[in-house]
Amino acid sequence: MKRLFDETLLNGLLLKNRLVRSATWEGMADADGRPTMKLAEYNAALAQGGVGLIISGYAFIRPDGKQLPGQLGIHTDAFYLELRGLADAVHDKGGKICLQLVHCGGQATTQSAGRLPLAPSAVKVDQYPETPDELTEEGIKELIAAFGDAARRAMGCGFDAVQLHGAHGYLINQFLSPLTNRRTDGWGGDLEGRSRFLMECYRSVRGAVGPDFPVLIKLNGSDNLAGGLSPEDALSAARALAAEGIDAIEVSSGTPASGEETPVRQQIDTPGREAYNLTLAERIKNAVACPVIVVGGVRSFEVAEGIIRREEADYVALARPLIREPELALRWQRGDESPARCISCNGCFKPGLTQGGIRCVIDAIEREAKYVSL
Repeated sequence: MKRLFDETLLNGLLLKNRLVRSATWEGMADADGRPTMKLAEYNAALAQGGVGLIISGYAFIRPDGKQLPGQLGIHTDAFYLELRGLADAVHDKGGKICLQLVHCGGQATTQSAGRLPLAPSAVKVDQYPETPDELTEEGIKELIAAFGDAARRAMGCGFDAVQLHGAHGYLINQFLSPLTNRRTDGWGGDLEGRSRFLMECYRSVRGAVGPDFPVLIKLNGSDNLAGGLSPEDALSAARALAAEGIDAIEVSSGTPASGEETPVRQQIDTPGREAYNLTLAERIKNAVACPVIVVGGVRSFEVAEGIIRREEADYVALARPLIREPELALRWQRGDESPARCISCNGCFKPGLTQGGIRCVIDAIEREAKYVSL
């Protein structure tokens, strides 16, 4: 029987358990995207906390794909020493780290990207802050090459794997979605055309790193949005990726315009509200041979262990719980199986905008209250 704390191999990469730190934005890079010592120390703490695989915050492959301040960049060889230091900090604590590759497309802003954002089509939709420019065919091909270049850098800097960000309304997801991809050329139209950018990005990355380096994807199982990527089309895209040799698919859902069904939902306060992407993940797992990772609202050991034992997914990913408790994996492994202390308030992201990095604000409030009561 499979268990949460099994050792596994992911295309030759040994992972000490089936817990994955899902990528998030940390807000700890310099203004140009250069990783800082603070970011390295943050990831080292995650590694020391026992999670099997750390997926970095989303790293932009070109400056015009940047969304938020403090976002990590993987667009230049000039960051080699700092990126190497980030990977080494994780390895020194016995961890493994995967670098997530992203272009935010129409969800970038002119202020962050330094130009009007680029997208498959020049349409104004709720998930875009402004109407983007439509990519030319030449521009599309340049971006595909940039994904490959970024993967080459990540491997050269000592990262253990790379992950394409194909979810949450970012550029790859924008091409997949008929809501944001209105093109009538070979990069749009039916699912084959809308999937072309995804598949070419994967081929570019695979060509850059070779067959023996793990390549993952974070894929929306649904956009949870009228006119967006449907579960049926997502399933077809997952099958195509698996057929071409993707090493693992992390299943998420939603965009910033998806209302209560966004990627980071709140009020995860009972086991019944946990694992809100599990139905989508299980559906994909039943259709592909590669490992499937489920992310979204897992807070309790019994839910995570149950997912693995029932073989509904091969790995369980968490993000917000590890912001509050980077040592959560070790705590569970040592026998304290009480739920994660995260209350899913999303307050952890606010300090990233104002204080140079995400952190749990509830912890800070509780510490202050305890100090005042002494």
